[in-house]
Amino acid sequence: MSFIDHLKTLPQYLIPQHGLSQLAGKLADSKTFPFRHNVIKAFAKHYGIDMSLAQEPNLEAYDSFNDFFTRAIRPEVRPICDEPNTMACPVDGAVSQFGPIKEGRIFQAKGHDYSATELLGGDQALGNLYKNGQFCTIYLSPKDYHRIHMPVRGSLTQMIHVPGKLFSVNPLTARTVPHLFARNERVVAMFDTEFGPIAMVSVGATIVGSVETVWSGIVTPPTKREVVTTHYGEDEIVLEKGDEMGRFRLGSTIVLLLPEGDFEWDESIVEEAPTILGQPLVKKR
Repeated sequence: MSFIDHLKTLPQYLIPQHGLSQLAGKLADSKTFPFRHNVIKAFAKHYGIDMSLAQEPNLEAYDSFNDFFTRAIRPEVRPICDEPNTMACPVDGAVSQFGPIKEGRIFQAKGHDYSATELLGGDQALGNLYKNGQFCTIYLSPKDYHRIHMPVRGSLTQMIHVPGKLFSVNPLTARTVPHLFARNERVVAMFDTEFGPIAMVSVGATIVGSVETVWSGIVTPPTKREVVTTHYGEDEIVLEKGDEMGRFRLGSTIVLLLPEGDFEWDESIVEEAPTILGQPLVKKR
């Protein structure tokens, strides 16, 4: 790891991460901010966002930046893989890392890993479910579609809100900040599925206004100091494969955990490869 890389990430330790993110969230939610449409147009142009994919392609139609950022896309442009025993990719983005979880440790970047137990809020019993399982970390850049969809039919068993830092989650920071995904604020959704118990972890980041789910609305902010776990009854909340699960109000990362099993990653899943919502992700053999 180069000294320059560490120097680039140093300011993230010094800035008021939560205060800055909450301010950005308020501005992004504002429907009265006078320059919001100028900001939306500049953002779309800068990142080359293809608005032809959106259900509403007219930038002037969005009342706030977050309405634009969490825009819906036309279902036909993201068909959901219907192959049997195959999990679909839950988001547009890019593969950060993927592969086996080794004795409970998840690979982050060269020289860095973290534990499944840490990621899931410190619950050792939950962490043990993935001791020798599989994981996939997908980074959503600012240009991506920011709604999260179910990779497989699942029954929600619990949601865990884990407070933490708000470092950036871009590739540079992943290479330089130890335990990054187990340090940042995150929302863990646990599902019972045909693949066994899976965890979908929505990781917050600098300037992320909030994370929300379809069953509870906005989960963060406000930032809490303690881990909060909500349990759900069997079949209380069931989401079908391809259903929207939640969204990032400004971008971040999804970490998907699978239990130990005979799984095979799709050949398209390689480090740094772009992902498209609905494409084949992993198969149960």
